[in-house]
Amino acid sequence: MNYFAVFRFLKEMLNLFTAPDFSKKQIVFVMFNEGEKLSFSNDNLVVKDADGKIKFQCTCYRLFVVFAIGHTSITSVLIQKAQKFGFFIALMTAGFRLYSVIGAAKDGNTLLRRKQYQYEGLGIAKIIIANKMNNQCNELKNIRNKNEYVKEAIFLINQYIHKIDSASALNELMAYEGLASKLFFKNHFSNISWNGRQPRIKRDYINSTMDVGYTLLFTYIDALLSSYGFDTYCGVMHRQFYMRKSLVCDIVEPFRIIIDHEIKKAINLKQIREEDFVEFNGQYRLKWSESSRYVKILMSPLIEHKEEIFDYVQSFYRAFMKELPVYKYPIFDWGE
Repeated sequence: MNYFAVFRFLKEMLNLFTAPDFSKKQIVFVMFNEGEKLSFSNDNLVVKDADGKIKFQCTCYRLFVVFAIGHTSITSVLIQKAQKFGFFIALMTAGFRLYSVIGAAKDGNTLLRRKQYQYEGLGIAKIIIANKMNNQCNELKNIRNKNEYVKEAIFLINQYIHKIDSASALNELMAYEGLASKLFFKNHFSNISWNGRQPRIKRDYINSTMDVGYTLLFTYIDALLSSYGFDTYCGVMHRQFYMRKSLVCDIVEPFRIIIDHEIKKAINLKQIREEDFVEFNGQYRLKWSESSRYVKILMSPLIEHKEEIFDYVQSFYRAFMKELPVYKYPIFDWGE
């Protein structure tokens, strides 16, 4: 084995991005109206309206991910340039359903993927779940006037956290996570009338808003993981399931609290309202006229924590490649 070549490869991959470089990268959202197109011109990403007039443009050197929301067309040249300049294009429906991410994925990191396919432990899953539950607990601790239900929820979530170390099976870990999340949501939104978290069902405007926020978070982390060459379908906690990006589902867990916190704050400020949605076949759908405002509300805290999320993914990559002990894996600390 050529150990020098392996070392050189590892060094190159571990320094794929630097924090100062990434801090200058931009996350761009484009809400497409009928006839508008995404194209490329003179090293710039360009959005043109139905009459061919330039609506928006941005240098490709500064891009990290472009969220293209709604119906549009893109050129093969743009896809080539996304790969050349190292940015991603996230294609989403007008209802914020992500259906494709194209661009700068590093699919050739075979050493990393071999390590992923061989990993069968529970240690990383325990770190991720404990991190998520600690963040939920800290969010509840930040409630100023805590009633007995909130205090009991904090106590019980802490009890579940203490049980994680001794868990011997993945389903046991997921059970603790589910119990903690149920307690968290019940008390986090205690001042709002709703029936709890129901992913993708959109039974009320809060669940629908969560789906939008979590999708934005999911897509951002998907792009980060792909930029390091991870097989995003191969998870360490959410195990393999057909066409599910299990690793992305894993890594979003500690960061969901960012969206949860922002939604509650925006509801209290009346920035998120039930009248911003239309009900169709029992599901709440965000009005297109409100979409750009909601994207700004939900993406602002993610941009605020952009570098912390980047640092987490970079540290996760380095720890996984070096096969470090689990206590050296990153933690996203929401704090008290």
